[in-house]
Parts: sequence; C-alpha cells; structure tokens
Amino acid sequence: MGTPGPVAASARGPVSRAWSPLGYALFRALWIASVASNIGTWMHTVGASWLMTTLAASPLLVALVQTATTLPVFLASVPAGALADLVDRRRMLLFTQTWMLAAAATLGVLTMSGHIHPWWLLGLTFALGLGATMNGPAWAAAIPELVPRAELPAAVALNSVGFNIARAVGPALGGLIMGFSNAGVVFLLNAASFLGVIVVLWRWPHDASAQTGRNEALGPAMRAGLRYVRGAPSYHAVLIRAGLFSLGGSALWALLPVVARTQLNSTETGYGILLGCLGTGSVIGAAILAPLRSRYSPDQLVASGVVLFAAATTALALLHRFAPVALAMLLGGVAWMTVMSTFNVCAQVEPPAWVRARALSYYLLVFQGALAVGSGAWGALADRFGLRAALLSAAAAMIAGLAPAIRLHLVDTQFVVPTETTSVQ
Repeated sequence: MGTPGPVAASARGPVSRAWSPLGYALFRALWIASVASNIGTWMHTVGASWLMTTLAASPLLVALVQTATTLPVFLASVPAGALADLVDRRRMLLFTQTWMLAAAATLGVLTMSGHIHPWWLLGLTFALGLGATMNGPAWAAAIPELVPRAELPAAVALNSVGFNIARAVGPALGGLIMGFSNAGVVFLLNAASFLGVIVVLWRWPHDASAQTGRNEALGPAMRAGLRYVRGAPSYHAVLIRAGLFSLGGSALWALLPVVARTQLNSTETGYGILLGCLGTGSVIGAAILAPLRSRYSPDQLVASGVVLFAAATTALALLHRFAPVALAMLLGGVAWMTVMSTFNVCAQVEPPAWVRARALSYYLLVFQGALAVGSGAWGALADRFGLRAALLSAAAAMIAGLAPAIRLHLVDTQFVVPTETTSVQ
C-alpha cells in the first residue's frame, strides 16, 4: 500500500520526529493493531498473576508466573532468530500470533469451566511465552522493513510507546473486568485481541525475497549469528548491561502482585492500577525521551533510568500505603521506558540486515532469560527471607550492575549513518 513519505527527519523538531513513523501506513496499521493486542496481553498478565494468588498462597508460585512467561526464551530465542532471517517473516508472525490466540483461548475455557489449577496456569502461560519468544525476533527485525533507516530510532521508540500505552490501559481494564466477572473472561478477551494483528499481517504485501540468507540451513544460520555476536564488541555492551538490569529489575514485576495483596491489602483492581501507573509512567517517559536523546548520551540515559528504577523498587519494599506506592510505580515506569527504549534502539540499529533477527534473538535471550531467572530467584528469596529483603537486594543489584558501564559503552545512535535503504510499502 502506498503512503506519502514523511518530511525528512532533519527538518523536524524532536517532538515531530518522535511521531513521524506513523506517517507510513503499514507501520501505523501494525502499531495500532499491536497496541490493541498488547492491551489484551496486559489484561491477561493481571488475570494470570492475580488468579495464581487465589490458587496458591506461595510467593514462589506467584513469581513463577513471570518465570513461565519468560523461560521459553532459553529454549527458543536463538532458533527463532535464525528462522526469522531464513523464512518469510510475515508467515512466521502469522503462525506465532495464531499460536498465542489458541493458548489464551484454551486457558480462558479452562478457567471459565472451573478446571484450572496452578500447573495448568503455569503450563499455558509457558505456551504463551513460547509464542511470544518465537514472535519477538521476527517482529523486531520487521520494523526496519516498514520505515527508512533514518526513522528507525523513532520507530523503535514508538513501538515501546505503544506497548506502554497498553501497559497503562490494560492492567486497570483487566482488574475492572475481573472485578465484574473472572479471569476466564480476561483470557478470552486476550485471545480475541490477537485477531487485529493477524488481519493486518495477512494484508501485508510483504516481499519475502528481500530477505537474505534464505537458502541457508538452520544450524549454520544459528552458528553464523553466534559468530557475529561474538565478533561485535560494541554489541557486548548491550547484552551485558541489559542482562544485569533485567536480573535486578525482574523483582519489581515478579513480586508486585504479592505486595499488592499482602502488604497493601489491595484487590485485583488495585493491582491493575499499580501496573497501569507503571505503564502511564512509561508513556510519560516516551514523551520526554526524544528531546533527552538529543542532549544526553545513551550511557547517561541508561544510568539515570537504572538509578530511578532501583529507587522505585526500594519504595515498593518500604512503603505500606497505596498512594505513595502508586507514585513510585509512575516514576518506575518513566525509568523503565528510558532504559529499555535506549537498549532496544542500540540493539536494533547496529546489526546488518542479513543477521539482524539473529543478533536480536541473543539480545532477547539475555534480557528475557535474566528476567526469568531473576523472577524465580527473587521469589525464592522472598519465600525465605521476606518481601522487603528480596526487593532491597534487587535494588542493590541494579546499582551494582552499573559498574560495567565504565568500560562497556553503548553506541550513540544519533551518529549512526543510514547505510541501507528500506522498501516502505
């Protein structure tokens, strides 16, 4: 589908540059569809985490919901990245979206019929995580096909904006729906939310022949991706620093439902509002990030965001009133968006097109793998020593994780030269 090209980015101010990728019709359609789908996903997150608190009282089992979501990265991330470079990405995305629809629908039916129990919940959450893992590299690698390279940082940031708009709306909406019905309804609505993305992908006039490496076998393709990552020192900075941040940052996400239920004596709606505050903060962070990116280096932005997110985690450990915790989560959302958008742009801009999805698969492997391991570890620590000890330890780990930044510097995406042309439908 043809679209008028947006005005050159150099002629725009920081705010207009931040939104300019929406001038491309296909990117805009996928962005809108993904926002709707992510609203369903965040509704589902509230439903799954809160349902587990009613099925089992253990903080470890509640934290394992987050682990089940992210653990598939260890099994499928690298093969998913290689496949996304070898096969038609459009068809791969259609398959993964359909897979996630089926998993969410099955969980909804089991919950509605009263046959759900903790291990069914964890198993189907794992299946959803597997679909998301297979989907991730192909989705991220497809973004440079939708906009010119000069627009890529703004497009990546907008992708995060859409995700965090959903995070602001979805949790509160999921909590409200659960308050009037039950988690099964939330799971079924999430299943329906994948339909919009499937329709847009089905109508995408994708030229699969534009992908390179199509005749390469899966095994050699995976080894080629590993050789690229091992031989790219500047990419090591993204992998190591993102992994360290994710390891400590996972505690807030994994233990927030337990804090909401036991420490704040809140309901599922209150938990949804706290997640919504994180999402709202992320949207605020996206709004201020474009001008900040022009004034500060990626290293400075990440350091500031890590310190602020560690402070939000500390607040979650020490505060016992809902309003102050909600404010802390709002600031935590700003911090999370600042750190993650910066890491994501660096991870997507640097690799060449022929190996982009494979490089991104290692980035997702490190980040989501650390999230999965951290969630289980902080949950086990909370079981043994209490929520406060686990959260304070996680905050300290995030601050300690800043030490490698002394030598491992992130690439400054403002000075990346547009060396590739991108076909924009």
